[in-house]
Amino acid sequence: MTAPIFMFATGIENSNPTIRGGTHRIDELETCGFYRHWRTDFALVRALGISFLRYGPPIHTTFLGPGRYDWEFADLTFGRLKELDLNPIVDLCHFGVPDWIGNFQNPDFPGLFADYARDFARRFPWVQLYTPVNEMYVCATFSAAYGWWNEQLSSERAFVTALKHIVKANVLAMSAILAVRPDAIFIQSETSEYFQAEHPKAITPAEILNARRFLSLDLNYGRRVESEMYEFLLDNGMTREEYHWFLDVNLKHSCIMGNDYYVTNEHRVASDGSTTASGEIFGYCEITRQYHDRYRLPVMHTETNLNQGPLGTEAVDWLWKEWANVLRVRNSGVPVVGFTWYSLTDQVDWDSALRETNGNVNPLGLYDLDRNIRPVGTAYRQLIADWCEILPAQSACLVVPVVTPAEYHDPFARGLRHRAKRATVSRQLSPHPEELTL
Repeated sequence: MTAPIFMFATGIENSNPTIRGGTHRIDELETCGFYRHWRTDFALVRALGISFLRYGPPIHTTFLGPGRYDWEFADLTFGRLKELDLNPIVDLCHFGVPDWIGNFQNPDFPGLFADYARDFARRFPWVQLYTPVNEMYVCATFSAAYGWWNEQLSSERAFVTALKHIVKANVLAMSAILAVRPDAIFIQSETSEYFQAEHPKAITPAEILNARRFLSLDLNYGRRVESEMYEFLLDNGMTREEYHWFLDVNLKHSCIMGNDYYVTNEHRVASDGSTTASGEIFGYCEITRQYHDRYRLPVMHTETNLNQGPLGTEAVDWLWKEWANVLRVRNSGVPVVGFTWYSLTDQVDWDSALRETNGNVNPLGLYDLDRNIRPVGTAYRQLIADWCEILPAQSACLVVPVVTPAEYHDPFARGLRHRAKRATVSRQLSPHPEELTL
């Protein structure tokens, strides 16, 4: 097994929600040129000194129906990742589902997705790291509360329906993957939010929003929600049986809490409950500490970026600010195990949150869409070179048991999987599984 490493990462932007009443699909892999340049893109990841890559196959063209798949593109891309000994953090569902499933209101989605996750793990048994469903809270909010994507609904009941289906899909997928790869590690890439009251009358609405931001992870980790959130869930269609199903889940032991933070993650709340962007107030350090205090899990900074900007230095300055926040929260005792600039290349139309197809290139990547390195790419490469040998020495007691693709058949790795399988059986037999997740 390789020496303990801090997980410096980037990602391939693979969002694929539908818009226009489900008649048009956004495919960021297409608009960002990945289908044409994937070989180059993987080489660029290696050129930056990065060993971890958030990436997953396009679910809408891979998952053709119950038990039916087109693995051709996945075989090509994951075969190359294995050759390069790159560690994929596999993103199986990124804001969209295949047309035949419909959208996140479909109650069959969780079971179908778990089958997909299991069959992916069987086909690529050397893959260890997963984000089954990306940004569960954002996906439910944009699809069923804001009315922007997929079902394009705007009601509390639609939001709760989407949320419970999405989180159940994530939990079932984790369980299905663990049955194939007992030492799998799940990195929940989830938005980290905060809501500030700008008026005394806004205190109560802000408190409700600050409780609501935790719903996806509360359900995912089987944590009891606040009383107001319990009433909210039950008032909007979640049954007591469904709620207690989430409480009985015991997969937290296989998880790293991934926190995504952007300058848009903090909000001002007006007295009427409406919100506006506040810009950075607390920052990643303080908000991550709040999430860690709640879930007590190792943490990975799984997404951040900023436009390069007119000065050409804005993204570089943001990289160093985020990195300073990572070091600060880590030095305060929070076990931060990784950092991600998302994504490898520029993105398209995220300035409208993928609600419109304007073809606007957003200069957010480490490389532009012609695969020329941006200043932030140069800065990130240097940051990794400077810090990669320092951080492990500061965390000798915190080792993420990563098995690289090249190590999959090593005796130590086989032993790790065997011990993980035995531990899983032990947890299943334990009358007090909650004790194992403290």
